[in-house]
Amino acid sequence: MTQPLVPPPGPVQLSEALERNIAALERRQAMEAASASLEDRVAQAITAFTGSMRFVYLHLVVYAAWIAVNSGIVPWLKPFDPSFVILASEASVEAIFLSTFVLISQNRMQQAADKRADLDLHINLLAEHELTKLAVVVNAIAEKMQVSVPAEMTEVERDIAPEAVLDELEGRKQGGGETN
Repeated sequence: MTQPLVPPPGPVQLSEALERNIAALERRQAMEAASASLEDRVAQAITAFTGSMRFVYLHLVVYAAWIAVNSGIVPWLKPFDPSFVILASEASVEAIFLSTFVLISQNRMQQAADKRADLDLHINLLAEHELTKLAVVVNAIAEKMQVSVPAEMTEVERDIAPEAVLDELEGRKQGGGETN
């Protein structure tokens, strides 16, 4: 085994702002978890268990034992479901409930993803607005110092209206091409 040419970096110190943001997000997640309804907590616990290997192993044992007993492989136990109708019914009902719990979990995850997407959008719009204002200041400084700036800088100075971008995207989707 060869050693890497460049040693791995040491522990990175995060800025105070990043540390503060991480702590705020952790507090928010803990608060949301604590305020979850009983139904949501039960659905989460069931989904967590049914999505684990322990659940798979439990099913392997239960179904193997069921099949062994009802196939007559275990001679000292009398078959109670020789046609496996009860097993099939039980598996069907279990599948219905498990798919429902999975859908509940997916809905909850989608709601969290929607919140994160909204937060990302708001932060991106704020950052874009702030960068636009910085571009105005940089251009003013460049003009005062008689430094030439690329022609694209005047475009950067314009605020972008999110509604206009959304309208343009929708128009392109519907029209199949550019709209102006």
